[in-house]
Parts: sequence; C-alpha cells; structure tokens
Amino acid sequence: MGIITSLTRMWLTRSPKPFLFTGEFDQILPFADCGGLGLYIHIPFCRSICNFCPYCKTVYDAELCGRYIDALIREIRMAGAQSGGRKEVTSLYFGGGTPALAAGRLAEIIAAVDDHFAVTQGIGVELHPDDVTVPLLRTLKAAGVTKISIGVQSFQEKYQTLLGRGAVAPSALSAALREVPFETVSMDFIFALPGQTFDDLRSDIDLAFASGANHVAIYPFIDFTFTASPLRPMSKREKRRLLDRITSYCLERGCARTSIWTFSSRAGAGYSSMTRDNFLGFGCSAATLLREQFKINTFSAEEYCRRIESGQLPTSLTLRFTLRQRMVYYLFWTAYSTRVDEREFERFFGVPLKKMYGLELNAARLLGLAARKDGVWQMTLKGAFLYHYYESFYTLSYIDKMWGIMRQEAFPERIVL
Repeated sequence: MGIITSLTRMWLTRSPKPFLFTGEFDQILPFADCGGLGLYIHIPFCRSICNFCPYCKTVYDAELCGRYIDALIREIRMAGAQSGGRKEVTSLYFGGGTPALAAGRLAEIIAAVDDHFAVTQGIGVELHPDDVTVPLLRTLKAAGVTKISIGVQSFQEKYQTLLGRGAVAPSALSAALREVPFETVSMDFIFALPGQTFDDLRSDIDLAFASGANHVAIYPFIDFTFTASPLRPMSKREKRRLLDRITSYCLERGCARTSIWTFSSRAGAGYSSMTRDNFLGFGCSAATLLREQFKINTFSAEEYCRRIESGQLPTSLTLRFTLRQRMVYYLFWTAYSTRVDEREFERFFGVPLKKMYGLELNAARLLGLAARKDGVWQMTLKGAFLYHYYESFYTLSYIDKMWGIMRQEAFPERIVL
C-alpha cells in the first residue's frame, strides 16, 4: 500500500519530496483572505469507546470536559480575533466523540464562534442514536443547530453486535425527529462488514428514510491498525459490487448523490465538513487547511488544555505545502463530491486545471473513470469505486500512520509520509 501511495504522490506532485509534518507552527493563521472557509469543532468525549472507531476520543469525565470546553472557547477567540472582523464562513460542524455530552454548552461555544465568524450555510452536530431525544434536540435547535448526523451504523442486531453497539429503535428516532425537525437529518451506516449483503444495506437505507432521514452516509469499514476491532474488511470485488448496487439503488429511489458515500432524498439536504477549499479546526485532533499549510492539533485532551492555558495554539504538527502538493490535496478532497469544476480550480490556483493535469484527466476519460461536460469532470460508477479503493490505500498509508503516532505522542517532532 505504501508503495502505491508513494508512487502516486510522486507522479502527481512531480517530485520525490514526501509530505513532511513538523512540530513547528504559526501562532498567527493566514485565513483572513481565504474564501470558501469552513469551521470544524471536535468534542472528544464518549460514554464508552467503540472498538472500530479510529477518531480521537476519550471516556467522558465531567471535570475534564468542563476544562476542555473552556479551552475550546479560548482557542476559538484566539484564532477568530485574527480576522479583524466577522469573517464569513460556509458552515460549522461539531464532531466527536459525542458532542451531545457537551450539549448544555453548545450555545456558549456557538456564541463565541458568532463573535468572530458569520456562518452562511448552517450548523451541524453529530449524534449518537441514544441522544436523539426531544429535550436534547430542542437544546440543539435553540443553540442554532440546523443539521444533525446520527451515527446509526446499522439497524440490524447482527451488525450492532459485531460493532459492539446497542440496539437502535427506529420508532423512537422517528418520533423525536417529527417533534423537532431539522433542515438536514443524516444517518450514518457502515458497509463492507463481514457477511453484509445488498439486502442488508437496502433495508437500512429504507428504514433510515422511513425514520426521518433526508440524507444517508454509507461509509466503508476500514481496518485501522491501532483500533481494537477484530473485524476484517471485505475483498475488493465484494466492495465494488456493494458500492455499485447501493449507488444504483439510491439513484433509482430518486436520491441525489452528494459525495462518494452520501445520498440525499431532498434538494438542499447535505452533511459534509470535508469538501471545503479551506477550513479552520478547533479542539483536539482538529485539522486546519489553508492556502499554504495544513496543521493538526494534539490528540491529547489534557495537553490540549495545557497548551491553550499557556496562551498558545494547540498545534501538534504542520505541513508546508509545495504548490503541487496543495493541488493534489485540493483535487483529492474536491473529488470526494464526485465532481471537479475546472473554473473553481483555476479560481483557486490561478492556472488552468488542464495545464496542470491534462494528461491524467484525458486518461481518466479514456479509461471510463470520468466524463467532462461544460468544464466539470464527473466521476462514473467505475471512477467512484476507484476513488473509494484508492482512498482506502491513502487512509491506511497516511492517516493510519499519523493518527497512530499522535495517539501515543501529544507533540511529535516530525512525521514523514
């Protein structure tokens, strides 16, 4: 896997230079002139730890959570004050962990954001199914939340058992969502679990839409080396067959494909914190992507609080992009939406996409991976699967290595990828 991703990186960046992350960082972040800026806030606390989950999380402790939220608000103010006014941003997403464990302070966090940023496309919060109750949903709505994403993973007992999750009651979800509606109600599912069939996934998708969802996310199971999950992923052939059938089924249902793994049953319903030209991340493990740099905060909640309390940003690692590296990063995550617009690329980089990657784009068209219409490159089903397949290589070669190290070291000296 490492050889494949390294060769791809060298070809696309036209350089043998690796991605070098170092422990140095900027206290002043150059985001004031960034367009298409999104915000992400990480709340790492969980009631218990799911063995398949690779994200930064820690078991809930009321005292630490209180300190963490205080530090989080301070980080938002430290960064936000640098814009010289209220900076317009596309969106604000809360992820975790289980952000609902800090529901009583979300309004306070959002107020701190609002002092420095003007959110134009809504506020989203990830929820555990157990937190989808009328009182909690009302608390979120009163705080200004417009979108929710519910981590169902599966409605079926056999897969809930495999994943170490409790039962999910669709009727309870449906009743709460009818009582407190949101602009977007997304439900997350995992596919490519051992023995999983198209009928299993179709049943989950149908039940999600029947229970109040207007958007579903169907993410592949990935076997991270540092998780305790005993499960093993499916073969490439089985994955492709499932992804193609899921996609065809959702499109036949009248859904719009909003990304590689997400489908919307209603126009305007969408939930994604990733497809942004630039973004600022707050909280432990949160990443920031700007024009010339990518940085990621420490994974340690304790060290995060200490760093903020010392008056410094909690950056653990920083990558300084070469121009080609930034282009590759832009294209990789823009392609997550299944489409790349030549005009948007040229607006961002000041150079035509065809001039930089015309050879690769023509090859993609000849191989049946993408089609071009009116300056927009749209993935085919074959192209979408190849993206999914390569994304798995990327995840295991880069993200798995980086997150594995950062789970052990709060502030690594350097990581070479």
